[in-house]
Amino acid sequence: MIRDLELSILEILFNDSRTTPAQIAVMTGHSEEEVTAVIRSLEAQKIILKYPAMINWDRVEVDQVEAVIEVRVTPQRDEGFDAIAEQIYRFDEVSSVYLMSGAYDLMVTVKASNMKRLALFVAEKLSTLDHVLSTATHFVLKKYKLEGVIFEERRQDERLVISP
Repeated sequence: MIRDLELSILEILFNDSRTTPAQIAVMTGHSEEEVTAVIRSLEAQKIILKYPAMINWDRVEVDQVEAVIEVRVTPQRDEGFDAIAEQIYRFDEVSSVYLMSGAYDLMVTVKASNMKRLALFVAEKLSTLDHVLSTATHFVLKKYKLEGVIFEERRQDERLVISP
């Protein structure tokens, strides 16, 4: 069971993974040594998996296309959806896989250098897997908010109102 200190540390690191153990110690009222020990324990338990930076790729000149793919599958005996999900998340192009309720079973997020490569991934790798019944690909055109972070605030119109 997660203790209050562990939960506090997780929330702090989720909001800013660059926060140092010394800063966390001040924020939580615990010693730096205790905070460091808790972080190491959370990493060992695979609760903390990675410390990622969130990048607004629209502001970087890099060719990349991202898509969300709805996948309908036939669950496998004694494996359910886990075996097919594992086959899918092992592909380099796949950045995330979720088991979903509703009209489709898996939601897969895929990145590729261009639309042709993404289409080839779907046609040659994903849709040819045993137990995959159908796919529906949705291309990401623009990101507005991700993990609670707003990418670009709308600017207020600063023009003066002129009436006739």
